[in-house]
Amino acid sequence: MSSPTSHEDAADTTDRAGSADFDVCVVGLGYVGVTLAAALLSTGKRVLGLETDPEVAADLARGRLRLAEPGVEDLLKESAGNGTFAVTTDLAGGPLPPVAIICVGTPIEAGGTTPDLRHLRSAAESVAAAADEDTLVIVRSTVPVGTTRGLVLPLLRHRTARPLLAFCPERTIQGRALAELLSLPQIVGGLTDEAAKLAAGFFATVSGQVVPVSSLEAAELVKLVCNTHTDLIYGFGNEVALITETLGLDAMEIIRSANLDYPRPDINKPGFVGGSCLTKDPYLLAHSLAPHGHTPHLIRAARTLNESMPRRVGARVLAALQEQGQDPARATILVSGFAYKGRPETDDLRGAPYQPLLEFLRGRVAEIVGHDFVVPPARIEALGVRPASLADGFTGAHAALLLNDHPSYGELTPEDLDDLIARMHPPALVYDTWRVLPPTTNVMRLGSA
Repeated sequence: MSSPTSHEDAADTTDRAGSADFDVCVVGLGYVGVTLAAALLSTGKRVLGLETDPEVAADLARGRLRLAEPGVEDLLKESAGNGTFAVTTDLAGGPLPPVAIICVGTPIEAGGTTPDLRHLRSAAESVAAAADEDTLVIVRSTVPVGTTRGLVLPLLRHRTARPLLAFCPERTIQGRALAELLSLPQIVGGLTDEAAKLAAGFFATVSGQVVPVSSLEAAELVKLVCNTHTDLIYGFGNEVALITETLGLDAMEIIRSANLDYPRPDINKPGFVGGSCLTKDPYLLAHSLAPHGHTPHLIRAARTLNESMPRRVGARVLAALQEQGQDPARATILVSGFAYKGRPETDDLRGAPYQPLLEFLRGRVAEIVGHDFVVPPARIEALGVRPASLADGFTGAHAALLLNDHPSYGELTPEDLDDLIARMHPPALVYDTWRVLPPTTNVMRLGSA
């Protein structure tokens, strides 16, 4: 396939090739869809991607990836070159491949807790318009329980009386998504036995283990309880941190001692909970239960606690500056670690703790400087923060906050850290939220007095 020379050419490429030349259509080429497309390509499948953003579609048609995910871009480039991967901005005008997998985002409405399913509806409408009775439609987007049956199914039934519909959730971790797609068990729930069998057969070619469940709703709930459980166990680690701060003890001493050779589930260390899934899926689960009159109190409490942590950290740093004679309003603060996590490394900013922290700091400090080992400086600058290298960020800062656990922090020696702190203005506070820096008396840590 020749590389397109314009956005329009990117869409025209698939029209010339013909949708029937592909084995599967992946609808939505964000984090979930593009890694799934790469995994499918690695198994020898011919993949058509639907991406409605023309600029993103043009880049992907050339094999260019706008996100950091190991192994994905190489597969896309190779496959775009040999014609086994192509991208379109519109499914109209041609039959679908035999399998269509919906991978669009299902965010929470801005400032609220209600899911925004507009992208899912639009994707389902596009698929339904091009599907026939033999098209297997798989929903992979994370949704409230009942959404596949209540939203997607009626749209497909406008096209065919007996649609082949399944829900098969994505459960990978960013930074290892491609490897996990090819190894993790794949959950499969079908509308009918035929749909379930077809979906199971499809994913059996990707992963060595398929886990059939009884219904669409069961498959939807598996994804939600997986991520909500993770939010809960991280939340307990954060609760321990707040308890130890109150009692003048150290959270990591308590947690390490409690876990050492003890045959019970480990207590997680404290830290921020971020990403598009853990910050969203507990709300999707609660939304699923509201029509049934059930309130998941434990889930809501954990989410509230985890969401409070960035502002708690910000308030603690400003209080420490004030206690040591530095007016926060005249202080420069370095925020390092904008991606929502550092291990495995990612450039994903969705659900990252920097956002509530910046909202808290703005108007309370003189300047905020930003650094990340993976996120490009231009993206940090677009957030209204002056980007800097780690050394330049420490230089002249009154306080530095490390928000994720990127391995590069741990590679700093005590001498490196002392050199960085020597660049700072007094009182030279460093808040290491993940305890990744070498031990030093100049560093504050989450969960310590």
